[in-house]
Amino acid sequence: MKIGFAQINTTVGDIPGNCERILRAYHALEREGADIILTPELAITGYPPQDLLFKSRFVPENLLALERLHAAVNTAALVTGFIAPNSSEHGRPFRNAAAVLEKNQPLRVVHKTLLPTYDVFDEARYFEPGTDFAPVIIQGRKCGVTICEDIWTREYLPRSLYLHSPVVRLVTAGAEAILNLSASPFQIGKPAQRHEMIRGLAAKFGVPFFYCNSVGGNDQLVFDGNSLAIAATGAVTWQGHSFAEDIALATTETTSFALRPDMADLAAALALGLRDYMAKCGFTTCVLGLSGGIDSAVTAAIAVEAIGQENVTGVAMPSQFSSPHSVDDALALAANLGIRCLTLPIQDSFEAFKHQMREAFAGRAEDLTEENMQARLRGLTLMSLSNKFGHLLLTTGNKSELAVGYCTLYGDMCGGLAIISDVPKTMVYDLARFLNRDREIIPVRTIEKPPSAELRPDQTDQDTLPPYDLLDEILRLYVEENLSSSDIIARGFDAQTVRWIIRRVDLNEYKREQAAPGLKVTGRAFGMGRRMPIAQKFVA
Repeated sequence: MKIGFAQINTTVGDIPGNCERILRAYHALEREGADIILTPELAITGYPPQDLLFKSRFVPENLLALERLHAAVNTAALVTGFIAPNSSEHGRPFRNAAAVLEKNQPLRVVHKTLLPTYDVFDEARYFEPGTDFAPVIIQGRKCGVTICEDIWTREYLPRSLYLHSPVVRLVTAGAEAILNLSASPFQIGKPAQRHEMIRGLAAKFGVPFFYCNSVGGNDQLVFDGNSLAIAATGAVTWQGHSFAEDIALATTETTSFALRPDMADLAAALALGLRDYMAKCGFTTCVLGLSGGIDSAVTAAIAVEAIGQENVTGVAMPSQFSSPHSVDDALALAANLGIRCLTLPIQDSFEAFKHQMREAFAGRAEDLTEENMQARLRGLTLMSLSNKFGHLLLTTGNKSELAVGYCTLYGDMCGGLAIISDVPKTMVYDLARFLNRDREIIPVRTIEKPPSAELRPDQTDQDTLPPYDLLDEILRLYVEENLSSSDIIARGFDAQTVRWIIRRVDLNEYKREQAAPGLKVTGRAFGMGRRMPIAQKFVA
């Protein structure tokens, strides 16, 4: 049985475009001799469609596309993902489904049985789970058709969430192979985790697994591909490309699993997420502020990788508090990347604005207000360039800053996409060193100097924040592992520092609610995977 993989990059809601991608992949794989061709989960609609499902024409249009695909199949069977209405009088209105399409055969439908509701997933809002665990005869073989979560085992889930295993039931019912359509979002370490899990399942049950994952960026989520064909022995026989489409016929010869370094995966995920966000939202160019610091430097380098140097504009906006080396480092970065860099000082605007406010502020000393004025003038400058030239404005804040509110609303938080908002500061440095692996892209001084917002004389981040290695570890325990302050303190951390950090995280939820969407790359990102009330009194 020759399995073809259509590891394609779909766009949520682009039903005609997704259908064309499926057809192109189908015909190419059919010509290569595929018996069965797999697409990712919900390939017709894109994943996740969210509340588009409730639009009156969305599900009917997806069903018309399915009919078109069924009419086009020839010698090869096609197994593809779509939205099926729930024909029952009870339960949620839709089902996450896989269609089995063969020429001169009736449509056969398999429903997803395990519906995730943790982290970024909210499938129980829309879908009724399937209850049938019978294999499907495809090209004369008994195949267990599954959808994403259906093959995930309790060892790899946040907790034991489900009472049954679809794979166990399918194999018990005689399935000779497991076919899985997936839309499994990327996070650091997840490709290796999937590989380990699927290999273990194949070896345990003695049946081959064919896993087709989605690829591409859809809003905050990035899908990494890395589809897999695993023999009944647990040996890898084929692996799809990472972070790129792959239309390929699985081989039967044992091969090695190509495990990439975390920073290589991270850089590729951020670039793909930005590239697809821009393309799918209609942007061709972007703009960002270049401060001479590490965050803007990494963001600019990722942007060039994603869309090319000719489409990226950097802006240096020095004030009287900017050090000469910061401007030099920003210009050196721009030269290394080959991007255009504008220098638009804000000092005159800052003085004019302070003059405007002199009577309203009479009798009060300068404080954080004046620091934030500078950040907001920079935001105004960048938004003006965005409006005038149609650039997407990229924000450059990292996860550590966003967590504790070390950022300015309507200032450095202005923008349409926050590329590194799920990358902790210590990881930003690791990423910068990776980007410099072959040549100096980010100036060495940018990496080595103490980070600073440069909004007052001789300022450094550590005037306000704990050392970043300490801050990031406490944030990981609080944000990603949900530990309380007492649990974290019990691990040996200073009590006052822990309580200060947690208080800052909780107080600044209102800022994160107004932040640009960011790309999820860790186990728990701010955004759709972490929903916290703003007005609340719980002390962790």
